Amino acid sequence: MRLYEFGPTRSLRVRWTLQELGVPFQSVIVDMSRNEHQLPDFLSLNPAAKLPVLVDGDLVLNESAAIVLYLAEKYADKGLVPKDLRERADMTRWLLFTVTELEQPLWRIARNTFVYAESDRVAADVPVARRDFEAMAAVMDAHMRDREFVVGNHVTVADFVLAYTLDWANEEELLAKFPRLKAYMEKLYRRPTATPRIAAAMAAVQAAG
Repeated sequence: MRLYEFGPTRSLRVRWTLQELGVPFQSVIVDMSRNEHQLPDFLSLNPAAKLPVLVDGDLVLNESAAIVLYLAEKYADKGLVPKDLRERADMTRWLLFTVTELEQPLWRIARNTFVYAESDRVAADVPVARRDFEAMAAVMDAHMRDREFVVGNHVTVADFVLAYTLDWANEEELLAKFPRLKAYMEKLYRRPTATPRIAAAMAAVQAAG
């Protein structure tokens, strides 16, 4: 398997899953700071020009949530996806909640602070996005009350996706009202298979180039 990845992007979710599974893979760095994601060879893998991309034989898969679910199902004996159908449905529900209700406000903040050209930014959307995130974080916070993991009694890929997303929120100073979520995120990152935190991954990229 080959993982096309770069620094602090959502590819960390996939790398974390692969490391947790103990599956050998080849890392292919696509340097977005040098627009390597816009080169024809990469666009042939993902015309959306986004990371991560996983190549497994003749399967080419993008979208980090789809990739981690694929890996969890392929190596189901590793236990990163529940065996029980209802519990698996609950895991998928919260994973999708994370990438829609929690991640999208964070992406709006990023777009309107540094991703878009300054002339295209809508500054007024940033405080609205922050409120949107906090409203949905309150829902997740209530769900995580008295829970160690998102579903069941052991870690699943939903935890890796959520921990990464909460780390992103923490970089935006959005977890002050949610100490339970912050503690959960920090505990997940203490796992020996965890990837670097976003800030550390960003620092490594800057140091390298």
